[in-house]
Amino acid sequence: MTSFFKRALTALAGVAAALGLSGCGYNDLAQGEESIKAAWAEVTNQYQRRADLIPNIVNTVKGFAQQEQDVLTRVVEARARATQITVSPDMVNDPQAMQRFAAAQREVGGALSRLLAVAENYPQLKSDAVFRDLTAQLEGTENRIAVARNRYIKAIQGYNNAVVSFPTNITAMIFGFKKKEQFQVENEEAIKQAPTVDFSKPAAPAKP
Repeated sequence: MTSFFKRALTALAGVAAALGLSGCGYNDLAQGEESIKAAWAEVTNQYQRRADLIPNIVNTVKGFAQQEQDVLTRVVEARARATQITVSPDMVNDPQAMQRFAAAQREVGGALSRLLAVAENYPQLKSDAVFRDLTAQLEGTENRIAVARNRYIKAIQGYNNAVVSFPTNITAMIFGFKKKEQFQVENEEAIKQAPTVDFSKPAAPAKP
């Protein structure tokens, strides 16, 4: 057999294999995994955006309510603990890591909620232009987080349905595609470093 025919047969075998994988749902499962990773990246990006606002919010509140050091410190400490969790695309394949991440974000979200509740007791703070701008940015970011999280949830649902539905469940079993953990939490993401809270300094201005 000539080398030409050998190459032709190899090419035909490759095409047949590709068609077979497509027909059994392999490509859909593989694309589903990539969609999940992309959706997860957007979720973490939006959490990062929100987290970047928190240091300025903390500094602004302390400028008007230095006596609320306990509440302010709890926000910082919760975020510091959350930074110990490494966020990566592969986290979507680790249910325990996802659960730890979600728990950490709930803690940060609870601390931030208490901080904003305390701010309600300070009319001058509520009327401050910097604080109003920061809270408006925070509200917009929370909306973005919700949208990104919903997209991630839908991507997970579609993929998980394929993993357990016939005939793609057979392909999933053969090639090791497994169901992935959902991510459901009211709030939050942690930044790489916790902000420094210095109650002796004036409030930091908001970033444009």
